[in-house]
Amino acid sequence: LLIIDEFQEFFSEDDKLGQDAALLIDRLVRQGRAFGIHVLLGSQTIGGSGGLSRSTLGQMAVRVALQCSEADSQLILGDNNSAARLLTRPGEAIYNDAGGLVEGNSPFQVAWLPDEQRDDFLGEVTQLVEASPNRPKLAAPIVFEGNAPADIRKNVRLSRILRGDEQPNVPIAFLGEPVAIKEPTAISFRRQAGSHVMVVGQSEEQALAMMMSMIVSLSACLRGKPAKFVLFDGTAADSPYAGRLGSVAPHLSHELKQVEYRAAAESIGEIAAELKRRQEADDAAAEPIFLLIHGLQRYRALRKTEESFSFGSEEKPPAPDKQFNEILREGPSLGIHVIAWADTAVSIDRTIERNALREFDNRILMQMSAADSSTMIDSPAANKLGFYRAIAYSEEQGTIEKFRPYGVWNGAWWK
Repeated sequence: LLIIDEFQEFFSEDDKLGQDAALLIDRLVRQGRAFGIHVLLGSQTIGGSGGLSRSTLGQMAVRVALQCSEADSQLILGDNNSAARLLTRPGEAIYNDAGGLVEGNSPFQVAWLPDEQRDDFLGEVTQLVEASPNRPKLAAPIVFEGNAPADIRKNVRLSRILRGDEQPNVPIAFLGEPVAIKEPTAISFRRQAGSHVMVVGQSEEQALAMMMSMIVSLSACLRGKPAKFVLFDGTAADSPYAGRLGSVAPHLSHELKQVEYRAAAESIGEIAAELKRRQEADDAAAEPIFLLIHGLQRYRALRKTEESFSFGSEEKPPAPDKQFNEILREGPSLGIHVIAWADTAVSIDRTIERNALREFDNRILMQMSAADSSTMIDSPAANKLGFYRAIAYSEEQGTIEKFRPYGVWNGAWWK
């Protein structure tokens, strides 16, 4: 049962969104009932909603009209049926299941229940269903709330993983709820080239929430197995979110090593040394290491430097930016993955070589300019994103998926 409240909002402007919505609703109304899909449209008025054609309304045999204008009455019930204009009492309505024909009008009075009494009745119904031996197995309703962030507590698959009822073959990082009827948007970390994630956007809150969600879900997927998490937290000290990312550490099933800002170069060197050891030992089954960089734009030590040529024979230690690029190229196949957030495409360009950006097969984009979006995913799609929206792009699969990122949850969920 597809329920669309205030459906006329789709057609408030004569644009592509309204045209696409009209085609999809028409197809569902015409063909859906044959496959058990039924449509319920509700609105305070449908006057001026030119996007929904009369032929679509003609396919909807059941109409219910409360008091409205003569024009609305004829749109809802039928061209020669203006009976809804004559209704006067609050809650008085007309039920018509004859496609709007006048002879099909059946006046009735909508039942009124105070909120407290309604809640009591619903509670009794719930108790009866739960006590029934033949209790039906119903899926939870899918409610699309476009003006709110997604709730990670509603992720059924993550709940199964946290309970230990499921253990995926490869670590999975959950990002949010898709703008479609499908599984939650997630990224799988396989041991293959390009298995890194780059999050781009200026919303610090959404970036923080996605980073926390990925850390929690990865640790849950790897529970009982060795794994390392190394965190570079570049959150500004005066930010309202300072310290929030590190607060997940006590609740994880793995150690979360938090690296101080000044120790970033040293930590990159340690991971590069571990990468070299694995290469020499051909240790492809070693424990996974996740390098989490929250605020790539703040880490000057990782910014690319110009090649320097000198006549001296003195051999200098490798620069952190070169080591970082080596980790990006060679790390995934040996179990070393990078998850980074940067505020803009310019910040990424200052840090990572253009060719190295391709090592991030998975790119998550928040709202940004069309130029930045095209730079990141060869499409201006992120320019049209609203608040609480993001795009998950997979270069390997060539897909662009729009989703609602999870919100920043409070401490109660940890327990």
